[in-house]
Amino acid sequence: MNITIIGRKCTPRENFKKRAEKKLAKIERFFGSDIDVKLTATVEKTSQTVEITIMHKGLIFRSQGKAVNLDDALDICVDALVRQIRKNKTRVAKRLREGNFDELIATPEVTETTEEAEELHFDVVRRKTIALKPQTLEDAILQMNLLGHKFFVFQNAESDEMEVVYAREDGGYGLIIPEFK
Repeated sequence: MNITIIGRKCTPRENFKKRAEKKLAKIERFFGSDIDVKLTATVEKTSQTVEITIMHKGLIFRSQGKAVNLDDALDICVDALVRQIRKNKTRVAKRLREGNFDELIATPEVTETTEEAEELHFDVVRRKTIALKPQTLEDAILQMNLLGHKFFVFQNAESDEMEVVYAREDGGYGLIIPEFK
């Protein structure tokens, strides 16, 4: 397990790092040793946040915990990740057995910039560039749910077109297929 611990507006103490590694060992049993974990600790005025992102064979699991101190936020975040993994364990195991995620390595590759775009009249505070990898609609829905997002942009493996799947308020899913003219 490769763990990267990053501090935003703080420098995580050694005892927090050791505690985080011990807590993350719980998660390692679900995947084996071939996982990359990124833990980001952020300190704000009124709360502290821990965000954990796990990448394994193209799957991405993400969780965030907010609390008064970093230790409580870590507990909340790890517990949420364990629930998320258990909830999706059967579906994920099936996809991994079928090899659907073998070609996806850390999907999507994301590059973030926090610069404001001067040429736009809107206040764009964050931009993301993603590398689209071919996947099925079912795999895209699974990945969207694992990330906890409301929508997910992907390249459909069958049609080779860029598509957007989104979660509807009624519990179903919608699919947007752009038509380029």
